[in-house]
Amino acid sequence: MFSKDLGIDLGTANILVYVRGEGILINEPSVVAINQKTGQVVAIGHDAKKMLGRTPGHITALRPLVDGVISDFEVTAEMLNYFIKKVHSPSAQLFARPRVVIGIPSSITEVERRAVRDAASNAGAREVYLVEEPMAAAIGVRLPIQEAVGSMVIDVGGGTTDIAVISLGGIVTSRNLRIAGDRFNDDIANYARDEFKLLIGERTAEDIKISIGSVWKTNDIFEGTLRGRDLVTGLPREVLVTDSDVRAALAKSIRLIVDGVKGTIEDTPPELVADIMHRGILLVGGGSLIRGLDKLLERETKMPVYLAEDPLTAVVRGTGIILEDIDSLREVFIEDDYDIPPK
Repeated sequence: MFSKDLGIDLGTANILVYVRGEGILINEPSVVAINQKTGQVVAIGHDAKKMLGRTPGHITALRPLVDGVISDFEVTAEMLNYFIKKVHSPSAQLFARPRVVIGIPSSITEVERRAVRDAASNAGAREVYLVEEPMAAAIGVRLPIQEAVGSMVIDVGGGTTDIAVISLGGIVTSRNLRIAGDRFNDDIANYARDEFKLLIGERTAEDIKISIGSVWKTNDIFEGTLRGRDLVTGLPREVLVTDSDVRAALAKSIRLIVDGVKGTIEDTPPELVADIMHRGILLVGGGSLIRGLDKLLERETKMPVYLAEDPLTAVVRGTGIILEDIDSLREVFIEDDYDIPPK
């Protein structure tokens, strides 16, 4: 009576929460700030992200999820508890025991899956259902996943890139690469250090990636400014960079993603490859917004590639659709050797 069923996209970079009957109510960074002296959580989400790289010694801003996997169990449970309470009214918070559908990367281990289940359960969930992110994204963009046709989804997130071929309500073949938006940020920071002898922060690298990032050469030239510390003099310095610099920085990581896509196609049964050639490949996730990724993949795979409408929310929209019709879509859940009993 007091609980609202939730769909959660448990991303490395962002957490999105869908509330049944109400839509997406939360879209916040997966960042938690902790006071090391007291062990108390100081801030979560947007407020905590502002603190990244700017905190005093006794406050640490950290990401409890690394490469789509829980690296700090207690902090993840605290973060989930915060978001579950946030969508319930103050009077209902004490009694909230929602059913929760969580999108997780494909190919994570049973131990890692159990950590997600336990964290959600400790945060107050009554029942926890897990669904692979490519499957949730396919449902979110209304692909006919239960029909006997092949659909290919590439989910480029913050920590992982999930590549999956789906047919008849299941994943036929998939690959999970620990290369995505966070790696792109690291690539830009490393390029600035090696080429310009400039030390920049994660936020600066991310801002440049979003503003001028590109993996496909066009006639347009985009420019941005990198501000950081000169490694030679130790003094502040700024450097003007262009989209071609970002392309050079990201080249190796993008090549690994392209190879992963090609490898997945090679593992796919020929009938499904024929379907994908006809229907195309769908790109979702925040990392897919980098300019020209669809064109590059189209050239490399010789197949049409489409960017989903609102790719950032595709996974959480899928968890929401599952919540609205949980009985007919029950087959998409990941089954384990154990089950969390309802509380």
